[in-house]
Amino acid sequence: MFLKPWKSFRTGYKYFKYFSTQTVNIATNDAIVLSDSCVQKLKQLCDGNVFMRLCVESGGCSGFQYKFDLDDKIADDDKIFEKDGVKVVVDMTSLEYIKGSTIDYHTELIRSAFRVVQNPNADLGCSCGASFSIKME
Repeated sequence: MFLKPWKSFRTGYKYFKYFSTQTVNIATNDAIVLSDSCVQKLKQLCDGNVFMRLCVESGGCSGFQYKFDLDDKIADDDKIFEKDGVKVVVDMTSLEYIKGSTIDYHTELIRSAFRVVQNPNADLGCSCGASFSIKME
């Protein structure tokens, strides 16, 4: 696997990231879409320079899992997606697995959570929506 451990900057969290200083241009169809409910919730949670970081880790019941966290540091190979003043940051390695997806905030009776929906790179996912397997070409 080409994912390398990235030093965590919050106790209890471990991130996986590919270290690179290479600049890559993102095509429009590779963008991440932020739903209105996602934007509204992030406006409540984030203040100042705080943004949501989305990364993809190996694990979960389907092979890969989404990880959402609040952060305030941007790395060299991060891509920033912004809508109505809120930011979602994705590293370039994770972006390969989720490009073209929509990030949504969903509320149910038993839980509320951010989730990745309409991921064109996902083949199968678990019932809770936290993990997925990638399409093999």
